[in-house]
Amino acid sequence: MRKLKYHEQKLLKKVNFLEYKREGGHREALITRRYLLVQRDDYKRYSTICRMVQKLVHILKQIDPRDPYRIQMTDALLEKLYNMGVISTKKSLVKCEKLTVSSFCRRRLATVLVHLKFAEHLREAVTYIEQGHIRVGPDAVTDPAYLVTRNMEDFITWVDSSKIRRKVMQYNERLDDYDVLNA
Repeated sequence: MRKLKYHEQKLLKKVNFLEYKREGGHREALITRRYLLVQRDDYKRYSTICRMVQKLVHILKQIDPRDPYRIQMTDALLEKLYNMGVISTKKSLVKCEKLTVSSFCRRRLATVLVHLKFAEHLREAVTYIEQGHIRVGPDAVTDPAYLVTRNMEDFITWVDSSKIRRKVMQYNERLDDYDVLNA
């Protein structure tokens, strides 16, 4: 490789190849790195949903607070976002105004696994999911971007044939004799 000249070095210091003005700055890279978003489209989708919810809240706030339509739509929006686990309370639209991409990323299966102590780190949780060790309800899930609702959070378990499940049961001294014979 050739050595860069002084003016080329100065020019390269001024140009940032990782962030472009039209892409919204460093926030996207930070969220992508923190939550291990593999596909860039995931961030864009969550961002679009956040903007749509914020626009809806803005429209709802312009309607008279005693209007039955506003009350019905406000309750429906708050109920939906609360059940998804994106907001912490159903009391007011203020939480919906401050909705962020991070709130959706915290409901991804990999992040929930770390929160529930199935995995120690996010990278480890993503590996477990991609290898097929995790199921939500009756179905095995192999997509780390799977959004887990509050109701489904209780149904996250290891797949029956998972060696990790077997090791955890052995550690907790809950391994059945029948399972030991079939190993």
